[in-house]
Amino acid sequence: MKVVLHSCCAPCASACVPRLKDEGHDVVMLFANSNIDTPDEFERRRAEAERLAAIDGVTFASLPYDHADWLEKVAAGFEDEPERGRRCERCFRYNLAKAAAFAGERGFGAFTTSLTVSPHKPSRVILAAGREVAAKSPGLEFVEDDFKKKDGFLLSVRRAAELGLYRQSYCGCEFSRRSAEK
Repeated sequence: MKVVLHSCCAPCASACVPRLKDEGHDVVMLFANSNIDTPDEFERRRAEAERLAAIDGVTFASLPYDHADWLEKVAAGFEDEPERGRRCERCFRYNLAKAAAFAGERGFGAFTTSLTVSPHKPSRVILAAGREVAAKSPGLEFVEDDFKKKDGFLLSVRRAAELGLYRQSYCGCEFSRRSAEK
């Protein structure tokens, strides 16, 4: 099955792409992350994701950067939420909806996300967001894979180091950066 992998970053995706390929999926890696706080950071992460896709031999696509839209639709009114709070849940749904729309528009059968590989992200919440988005996306399946299982996070750390991938110190938005700087 052709699966769109929403890729939050190259290090996280580095554990997901091989697993999906091993499961027999044809992977399209999608970089859709308008949550990232600056155009420079977005481009740096996007370029690394594209480099990983080339290394792993999968198709790469990227959606345009629109942080103003993300701030309006996700963060407005939730700026003071803690990391892993309601703003993050809204962000998961926003990015997964972008991935589902991309998959649906191209006639792909499924989508998933690399977000679950991180021990800093609540897989239960991410998977629930994926199911919610899929329920609103006729003909699309959400591949529920908690990529941190089977040593996924450890694999992502190892592969990122082996490949010399840029490994950022915060999730992406200005709110997570502030949290990481504390």
